[in-house]
Formats: sequence, C-alpha cells, structure tokens
Amino acid sequence: MPDCLIGLGSNQGDRRAILDAAVARLAAHQPIRITAVSAWRETMPVGGPPVQPLFLNGALTLQTSLGPRELLTLLEQVESELGRQRSGRWGPRTIDLDLLLYGELVLHTPSLVIPHPRMAWRRFVLEPAAEVAGAMLHPAIRWTVARLLEHLNSARPYVAVTGPIAAGKTRLAQRLAAAISARPIVECPAWPRLNAFYADPASHAWQTELEFLRQRARLLDAAATVWSEARWVVSDFWFDQSAAFARAWLPEKQLPAFLEQYEQLRRVVVQPKLTVLLDAPAEQLLARVRRRGRICERHLTREQLVRIHQAVEEQAGRPGLGPVLHSSGDDPEAVFAEVLAAVRGME
Repeated sequence: MPDCLIGLGSNQGDRRAILDAAVARLAAHQPIRITAVSAWRETMPVGGPPVQPLFLNGALTLQTSLGPRELLTLLEQVESELGRQRSGRWGPRTIDLDLLLYGELVLHTPSLVIPHPRMAWRRFVLEPAAEVAGAMLHPAIRWTVARLLEHLNSARPYVAVTGPIAAGKTRLAQRLAAAISARPIVECPAWPRLNAFYADPASHAWQTELEFLRQRARLLDAAATVWSEARWVVSDFWFDQSAAFARAWLPEKQLPAFLEQYEQLRRVVVQPKLTVLLDAPAEQLLARVRRRGRICERHLTREQLVRIHQAVEEQAGRPGLGPVLHSSGDDPEAVFAEVLAAVRGME
C-alpha cells in the first residue's frame, strides 16, 4: 500500500478537538492505517480575508488500499462530517484536509493534483510534514520533504519570475517587489542587439544569448551586496531561462558550448527560494507582443513563441531545481494574489 501524506488545518471552533476528531475518523475507516501524526502548530493565516483567527496545523501519514480519488472523497467526507463549509478560497474553515503526497504518484486532473501544487513553499505544511515524513520524496521536484524545508530555511529570500516573451514578467516582479518591500532586479536588454537578433536569429542568436547569460550572471552574482542588504529580492528573469532560450534559438552544434558556459556561471549565482513561471496561450502572447509595438518584436511569429514557451516549461520541469509556482491565469489580480500568498507562506 502507498504511503500518503495528509495536511490538516483548522481556525474555527475548538481547533485541537476538531483536528483530533479528524484523525480519529480517518483511523476508523477499514482501508486506512495511520502511521504517524505530527504535533499541532499554531500559524498565521496565509492569503484570504485580512482578519481571521490563527490556524492550528499538522500533518499525518497513512497507508491505504484506496486509490487517490477514493482517498480524496474520504477526506472531503470527514471535512463535511466535522462542519466544513466551502465559502471562498483561503477563508476561515472548521477543518481542512489536504492530500499532499500519494506515494510517488504525479497526477494532474481538473479535480485532483498530486503532489499538492502549493505544498513545496508553505512553511505551515512543510514543518509538520517534515516531522512525520521527512524522507518522503516530492516526485516532481525530486527532493525529500526534509530537503524542501531546509531549502525554505536556508535559501536566500529571492523570487525569480520567468516565462515566455510577453508573459508579464516585469510587471508582476515590480508589483510583488513593491508589496513585500523587496529589491527589484530588472533586465536591461540591449535593444539594438535585439533588433538585429529578431530580424535575423540565425546570424545573431549566439551573441545575443551569450550577452543575456552574462548579464544575468552579473545581476545575480552571489558576492553582490544586494543579498545582504535587502530583506527580499525579486527579479523579472530566472537565470535558468538562459538554458531554455538557448535551446529554443541556437543551432544544435552551438548548444553544448553555450550550456558549458551556463553551467559554469550557474555555480556562482544565487538560486531562488521560489521560481514563478507565468504562462499564457501562444495567441494571447502574440497579441500582447503586437500591442506592445516594439520594433524589435515585430518579426516574432506564433511558432517562435510556442517554441520558447515549450523550452521554458521543459527547463522548469527539470528535477532538482526547487519549488516552481506555475501560474497560467488570465486575471492579473488572481495571479498576483497567488504569488503574494506563496511568498507569505514561506516566511
């Protein structure tokens, strides 16, 4: 039977009694064998209404013969039995039972995503989870729960915003920096170089991508004073997107030499505590490019945007890179709220 990790939370009523009752009700079901329960921890609410009671959070591990959807149904049944009423996202709740991990299963459906899509950057999840399931593996990131918590505790307070061209990286990065009093780091493209590149990528791709790589390395140099002076840092780029854009633009024969330089520079730059990957359909990206009216981008095609989009997605999906928040919403306010809640959840 698979080992499963469940997150628990309550901020209404007798929180401790409700959490204890949830554990007891789960244990009473024949296909369930609870193997460990964490201590309950009081935590600040993250996201949702500005004024609501403190949460009591914890985690448990269990083994079950139930499939993932059957287990989710059981968790929702227990929530209902204990008075859970669903009345808005991130709001107060009597009981919250989240299926965080189901063995090493990776599942993406409209009704169920495993691993839980936000567990990797939520301190109120990772602290109790590490207590009872530190050795469990996050199958998408390929880090253990204990390593995810260690990353949260030791990584520099730095958020990198990435995505394809025209995804809204700079706007989000600057807005997030203002909201959390962070130091923004914004790329400064050499527009004449980009004009030449987009007009004739085959002739200018190597030099253009190399200049971007070196500029990103300078901006994110671990020896820079910004890392000791700023409470948070937010960039409108991700160092590893250099590898993605190189794969999208460079001919096959030039790629190994570029990736060698990328790997060398990657060793001396600060890696993000959280990477935010913005996404949008190619048609929407192309429409944004046209509305921006930049001369250098007038040659971009839908096919090129699709290629870049795929390369960035593939790079972000590589194992061992740490937590990545995927955001594909059309509503900028919802995207900002999601990212801001993620940052607050790491604190």
